[in-house]
Amino acid sequence: MRLCALAPGKINLCLFLGGTRADGRHELVTLFQPVSLADEVSLATGVGADAVVCPGVEGPNIAERALAELRARGWDGPPVRIEIRKRIPVAAGMAGGSADAGAVLRLAAALSPLPSAGLAAEVAGLLGADVPSQLAPAPALGTGAGEIITPAPPRAPFAAVILPSTERLPTASVFAEADRLGLARSAADLEQRRRALEGALHSGPELPGELLVNDLEPAARSLCPSIDGALAAAVDLGAETALVCGSGPTVAGLFWGAGATDRARVAASAAAERFPGAVAVVPVDAGFAAVRDPSRQPGPAQ
Repeated sequence: MRLCALAPGKINLCLFLGGTRADGRHELVTLFQPVSLADEVSLATGVGADAVVCPGVEGPNIAERALAELRARGWDGPPVRIEIRKRIPVAAGMAGGSADAGAVLRLAAALSPLPSAGLAAEVAGLLGADVPSQLAPAPALGTGAGEIITPAPPRAPFAAVILPSTERLPTASVFAEADRLGLARSAADLEQRRRALEGALHSGPELPGELLVNDLEPAARSLCPSIDGALAAAVDLGAETALVCGSGPTVAGLFWGAGATDRARVAASAAAERFPGAVAVVPVDAGFAAVRDPSRQPGPAQ
């Protein structure tokens, strides 16, 4: 048996940074938006032992850990081979590894029922703050360390040009640099940002410009000065707003309103020589990432 799912990357339309919690994670208020740049994850049975294969990615794999954590908690599906075809840049702030882990949890649940209804969410929370938002990728408000997910209404029509970097930024290093720079907001300020964001989400599809902020951006720029050029390039390409994606170093240039997708595509084409892998993306919802059985897909029309 073979099952497949797309694992969409995400951009943070805003990210407000609070202080460090007892568990070492930071308090956050963020708006997750999954986009059409996605890894392809497949699951196959008929193998002798579990295996996770992700060409081009070395070292520990969070998708492999997702499968192991399910096994440790009683999931008794048959041995599986997970194959990941990467499209999302690695260590780039777009939660590619978290997206893959979320896809593995969806695929495993589709193959064989999980021992309990809350097991996927439990494992997602163990794996990292971005993984819970990737269980059913859709626009969502993230609080806590990002692991507390509240569905958010769709945004106004927009598209983005993604400008990848040849450099990689480990998330932990960016948060450590944010601490060194003293970027964390006070608890009162973070709560004020949360209320402002929630109010904006419920008052209409557009976010005011003062909320389109990534508090981790100065830390990412400090560690990776080439980000400055990418932010400037996104604006030069016509983007109304340019943001670092998550902890960086990837940059997203946002295009709003009618014709946004076409303008993002033109920008991606113009940026391709300077930023190999530049691509235009659009928002997606949970249906985009649904598990599918390739053997049951309709064939071409006769």
